[in-house]
Amino acid sequence: MNATVTAVALSLVSAAAYASAAVAQSRLAGRTEPGTGVLRLLGRGAWWSAVALNAGGALLHVAALKYGPLTLVQPLGALTLVAAVPLGARAAGRRVTRIEWRGTILTLLGLGALLLNAGGSAPSETLTLPEALAVGAGTMAVVAGLSRPGARPGLRHAAASGITSGVASALTQTLTVSVTDHTGPLLSWRLVVVALLVSAFATGGLLLSQTAYRGGLGAPLAVVTLANPVAAAAIGLALLGERLQGGTVSLLLALLGTAAAVRGVILLSRAQARTGAVGDGAVAAAEPTGGAPSRVVIGSPGPMGGPVLRVELDRAPVSGP
Repeated sequence: MNATVTAVALSLVSAAAYASAAVAQSRLAGRTEPGTGVLRLLGRGAWWSAVALNAGGALLHVAALKYGPLTLVQPLGALTLVAAVPLGARAAGRRVTRIEWRGTILTLLGLGALLLNAGGSAPSETLTLPEALAVGAGTMAVVAGLSRPGARPGLRHAAASGITSGVASALTQTLTVSVTDHTGPLLSWRLVVVALLVSAFATGGLLLSQTAYRGGLGAPLAVVTLANPVAAAAIGLALLGERLQGGTVSLLLALLGTAAAVRGVILLSRAQARTGAVGDGAVAAAEPTGGAPSRVVIGSPGPMGGPVLRVELDRAPVSGP
């Protein structure tokens, strides 16, 4: 089988696993208090289910990186968004809104433009130890800046998650190519340091995404999906000798694709805000007003044969003059 076809096939299955993990994380985040620590998450089965799905997606992703360059494999992760948005809506018991579809399509078209310009040859170059350390230090600085308190914490944590995951993929490719091609000793300082950085960034990306999904799934996942290939492609183009195809025209198309993807993220963010507002309104409408106590009354059977429940307000009797 052609190396490019193998990389694409593995990336497709990996995207499906990541989408399922994102939905599981989003549902868990919705049931978790904001101050919940990592140790409490470790005691929940839903957390470990999400971890297992992420691990499966990561293993498939690592295999894909053996056969395809970062500029090819990473944009295919956008297919995670295609599956996760409708899966998340279904898990929430609603339909995907028109704005969500538009945001998803624009994000995918933008990332597709980046994919069309990617190279298709199998990777051969790897990061040196100084390059890996520089990438690690730069990533930590960026993540620290994005994690500071401020507006839109969900989107900023999502961006940090996407960047750390993209950097972890770039470092993983160095690890995979070095080990499988036997370009050096297996226990060299370079590979040990790279392996530690991969573990740190992969774990950090998972925890950051869990925090980002507390405000919803669509917009944070779109930011993760966009930031991940951009970070990985930047490393591939700057340090690993990868090139976009087509020269100036290719660069222009990549810029247009980036603009479309950013627009898609904005639409998904608006859709998320509207969905949250509608949900808050429904909860407010269900609560009795005026501070009056209420009781649930079981009425006569309804049209389907089951009892009818209704809420009545207890009103104090009106006394005479």
